[in-house]
Amino acid sequence: MFTSLSGRSVLVTGGTRGIGKGIAAAFAAEGATVAIAGPDRAAGVGGKVGYLHGDVADPVSCADIVAAAVELGGGLDVLCCNAGIFPAAPLREMTPEQLEEVLAVNLKGTFFAVQAAIPALQESGRGRVIVTSSITGPITGFSGWSHYGASKAGQLGFIRSAALELAKAGVTINAIMPGNIVTEGLADLGPEYLRTMEASIPLGRLGSVEDIGNAAVFLASDEAGYITGQTLVIDGGQTIPESLEAMG
Repeated sequence: MFTSLSGRSVLVTGGTRGIGKGIAAAFAAEGATVAIAGPDRAAGVGGKVGYLHGDVADPVSCADIVAAAVELGGGLDVLCCNAGIFPAAPLREMTPEQLEEVLAVNLKGTFFAVQAAIPALQESGRGRVIVTSSITGPITGFSGWSHYGASKAGQLGFIRSAALELAKAGVTINAIMPGNIVTEGLADLGPEYLRTMEASIPLGRLGSVEDIGNAAVFLASDEAGYITGQTLVIDGGQTIPESLEAMG
């Protein structure tokens, strides 16, 4: 039995669609007040949820988002750094602008959001930062996503050093590393891609946004208060077998 998160204040960047929307819905279902930040409004999250327009690649916008979330929730207990983009670009053809776009949102956006939120999270007395990384980059690779993989691996380097600094403020920081999760973006890759992915996952199915939301809720709980600087892979066992033949 976990301590209730009812009344906690949560900010989810990139919370208007996909995994971020699932994380926001999970916290809302627990009775938290949730602020979701992104370029578009989300629908169907439910609970006490407010929308904030912003761009995590801009440190000034990040500061504004955090300030608005603090006002909405009467403080800030949990920051979920989930905003991310994954436009494909072959390495031979990738432009400096394409590289910068991905690093600005995925990696720099994590830095800026955490920097802006530190005072409020410290004041909370139970501050939590949860970063949405990926298996792509830290563990696996995917053709056309070298910039994305670098950004996601970079997030893990960030949380380990940040954990040491945030510990002094009584704040924990951990990362979730999703595998293939059913979202709007994944569905765009087509049914044949989805079937291929399912065949590579020992549990025989793609993950759901609820799977990721449940993990985020756990890491935000009082019961996870002694966990910091760590990563949690949620991939149905995808990264375990060395080949399809190994699955038997």
